[in-house]
Amino acid sequence: MQRCSRFAILLAATRSIDVPQRQKVLVLYLTDSSLDSSVIAWAQYDGTGATEHMAGDMAEPPYTTGLAALRDGWRLLQMAPLQPHAPGAEFTTSYLKYEFLFEQLVDLDA
Repeated sequence: MQRCSRFAILLAATRSIDVPQRQKVLVLYLTDSSLDSSVIAWAQYDGTGATEHMAGDMAEPPYTTGLAALRDGWRLLQMAPLQPHAPGAEFTTSYLKYEFLFEQLVDLDA
């Protein structure tokens, strides 16, 4: 039985290698460093070519939180490092600092 399950794992791994894949990228900017905080800005990129996104093409974010994206199958690749504000700059408007980068690998249809 154990030999059979090893074979099944090996077979599944070789099938995924043979199927061409493309990457979809989702960038979410959250209100703070917690994945369950609200999305305030976002960007999407589709390497499959199935959809084209551009800034401002959606009124609502694709997910309400980063955690919702994880639960929908997106893989978290990168979180912004936590850095303290410079003294005196605590309330200065600047870049959005809580950036989370997600990906999905999508099999291309043959």
